[in-house]
Amino acid sequence: MCDSWDVRRYFHPDTDDIRLPAVLFALSDATRLGIALALADGKERTAGELGGGTAKSTMTHHLKILREAGVLYVRSEGTRCYNSLRLADVESRYPGLLDHLLGAAERDGYGAPGARRPERDATAGTGGRSARAAAAGEDRAHRSSATS
Repeated sequence: MCDSWDVRRYFHPDTDDIRLPAVLFALSDATRLGIALALADGKERTAGELGGGTAKSTMTHHLKILREAGVLYVRSEGTRCYNSLRLADVESRYPGLLDHLLGAAERDGYGAPGARRPERDATAGTGGRSARAAAAGEDRAHRSSATS
């Protein structure tokens, strides 16, 4: 977040210093994935616009993780901070990565920060697990019985 009495300077890794594990970790959280999806249209947004009902301290934490991983750029203007996706920088390091991850996230129903994937009818009869988790469990069971 920005301090109202000072234009804040933020650390942003150089493009060559963006690392895959940091990017994957930053996007491994549903809230951060939702933030990236919200910014995928190329527009800048403030933390308040991105956060909805998310606590300010929580949003600050998520934005810091994304920024330090090289996924976000923060620009200060007066008392406001504007966040944007560093799509070109991440694309130059890992071509297609954000397109694939954000496309999959959108297909799986991730959206606004703090939102969780919607429950689907496919979870019926799986004890609340997603169909993908149920299928993975069946696959593991099948492999272990095949090796016995």
